[in-house]
Amino acid sequence: MSSPRWKPSVTVAAVIEQDGRFLLVEEETPEGIRLNQPAGHLDPGESLQEAVVREVLEETACVFTPTALLGVYMSRFIRSARHEDVTYLRFTYAGTVGPRDPSRALDDGILRTVWMTPGEIRAAADRHRSPALQRNVDDWLAGVRHPLDTVFVDPGLYDPVEKS
Repeated sequence: MSSPRWKPSVTVAAVIEQDGRFLLVEEETPEGIRLNQPAGHLDPGESLQEAVVREVLEETACVFTPTALLGVYMSRFIRSARHEDVTYLRFTYAGTVGPRDPSRALDDGILRTVWMTPGEIRAAADRHRSPALQRNVDDWLAGVRHPLDTVFVDPGLYDPVEKS
């Protein structure tokens, strides 16, 4: 009997820079209060771009417009509180946000949004939720950008064809 296929958690994140500051969220996690880019899991039936737009809206109450794929990042850690071995495959997009919708509540667990400089982000490394946070900021500052069409979405994502 074969073992079940291993599947990493697919996540999306957004790097949003404005006037030398980056938009982050402060959130409650099993490891305590942490900083992260607006980020979350890919849901069934949505593209990566749709997922990042949704996650930014849920976590910041701002509409996100992706302009580039920053990169694809993998990380792994042991969540000691739950004895879990977790691997994330993270697709990070860069883009812009519109104004915050004050009538919209932030997602459960999100305490607040905060704009931070690269130096402030680096100084708060012990509070980063993911090792990708700093790498994403560094890649943005280095000018890394990939076209949005780097990720192809087959139409079958929305209307799956049954295979016999």
